[in-house]
Amino acid sequence: MKISYYFFILFPFISYAQNYNIGNTEIEFYDETRNRIIPTQIYYPSEQTGENVSISNSSFPIIVFGHGFLIGWETYSNFCLELVPKGYIVCFPTTEMSFSPNHEEFGQDLKYVANEMIQLDNQISSIFFNSIMPKSAIMGHSMGGGASFLSSTNNISSITTLINFAAAETSPSAISAALDVDVPTLIFAGEEDCVTPPTSNQIPMYDASNASCKTLININNGGHCYFANDNFVCDFGESSCSSGLNISREEQQDVTFDFLNLWLDYTLYNDEYALVEFNDSLQTSIRINYQQSCESVNINEDLLLQENPSTLIKRIDLLGREQQEHKKGSTLFYIYNDGKVEKKFTP
Repeated sequence: MKISYYFFILFPFISYAQNYNIGNTEIEFYDETRNRIIPTQIYYPSEQTGENVSISNSSFPIIVFGHGFLIGWETYSNFCLELVPKGYIVCFPTTEMSFSPNHEEFGQDLKYVANEMIQLDNQISSIFFNSIMPKSAIMGHSMGGGASFLSSTNNISSITTLINFAAAETSPSAISAALDVDVPTLIFAGEEDCVTPPTSNQIPMYDASNASCKTLININNGGHCYFANDNFVCDFGESSCSSGLNISREEQQDVTFDFLNLWLDYTLYNDEYALVEFNDSLQTSIRINYQQSCESVNINEDLLLQENPSTLIKRIDLLGREQQEHKKGSTLFYIYNDGKVEKKFTP
């Protein structure tokens, strides 16, 4: 196989994403209007790992993550390990862990923490002083996913995007609340989820949403609990209605993060190239099916031309084997019809 000179030009300039260490702290926010304390576990980029260590010298966007019903925040450490090293501050409000949670209050907690975290950028005494971008993502799983819709009504400008995983219908209704959501929205579903089936949960939420750009990603063979780590309550609940999944937890999370990282890079870091790759992956991935409506998104036409100046013929790995999709942690060569070859690494 003949490799063009573009390979030798591009090879020295391959760069990798910044990998930060993970610092952590806990803050009890107080919402005076509701007379409510919101304990929150916070993980952030740092030069060293540890509790209350200094944050890295940069500015980072905020992610606030809502937990599922009776599922402790620790179960979602996979999101911390994936996102914090890439430059995101991840916050876990620990409220509403009872057998009778108040979904509306939990949704308001998510929004309140996002707003208060951004305000900490101006507080000299805060560990986060001068280190926070005025952008945030509200995320959540299961009950927390439904609550994310409740948090995003009457949107405040600092909430940039809404993302959820196997979102559950709530009381008041997350499906009804979706009508008032107008920020870009990404909804993940598991095709074989028997706890919150897509047909009665995520699909109606997607259909109801008034988001300016919305995408529903349904992971082939995916389940409810595999978005997170092992959790007895979640796994036991799913086992009561499922005879087993034809996908591993690691595989489902790989699919999730492949798309999630690109979406966050676009929405929180203004990386338009990431959106181009996100949309390309939607069309080419054999691991998902999807729906999308993004009529209001305008990508710089010059950028699109730079990203795809020619037609892709194939992707091959370092051994010359053709690959149908670009999996996380791998390096592939993209071969185009005009002889150009690009080496790409997906972190």
